[in-house]
Amino acid sequence: MVSYNSIILMGFVVVILGILLIFIGTALQSSSSDSKTEIHTGGVILIGPIPIIFGNDKALILFGVIFAIMLMILSYFLFYRGSI
Repeated sequence: MVSYNSIILMGFVVVILGILLIFIGTALQSSSSDSKTEIHTGGVILIGPIPIIFGNDKALILFGVIFAIMLMILSYFLFYRGSI
């Protein structure tokens, strides 16, 4: 079984990684000289076991679906598998 300390540490690492990715993406976007840049967005929000997937690009939405399925499988193995 996974200890609670490692789950908390993984959460902090994911949040820090997300902040760094946002900072790097913003810096790269602002330094580009091309004024006709298209911005594609997409994301996944998990409320319990229910995923909410949004975006304006088909490839990002497909990536979000795959990512949401992987997260649901991972959460099943981490939290529910040991109690059976």
